[in-house]
Amino acid sequence: MADHNELGRQGEQVAADFLRDKGFRIIARNWRFKHKEVDIIAFDGDYLVVIEVRTRTSSNWEHPRESITPGKIRFLVHATEEYVIQHKIDNKIRFDVVTCMPIDETKWDIDHIEGAFTAQVE
Repeated sequence: MADHNELGRQGEQVAADFLRDKGFRIIARNWRFKHKEVDIIAFDGDYLVVIEVRTRTSSNWEHPRESITPGKIRFLVHATEEYVIQHKIDNKIRFDVVTCMPIDETKWDIDHIEGAFTAQVE
């Protein structure tokens, strides 16, 4: 497996642990929809929260949150619609981003952006 895949997997685990520590109840990880996946789906109080995790070794080129394209946002919105229908969820929905950059073997720089983007009606 490529090093970037391993780093991504580590970042998703760090993000999941971070969110649990904040009181989120994770209900799905790596949920697949149309050959792509949603990193984390969780509840934060009454909100269903869809979380995109971005992991990078540094922010020299761009901050990880800047790598989320309009196409990725559209995918996440459509995938969330499908998830809500399949699981008969009637909660408010929020889209968050968690960025993770390793500092050393045991420490990570974690940034949690609540409500990072909204679903736009097209």
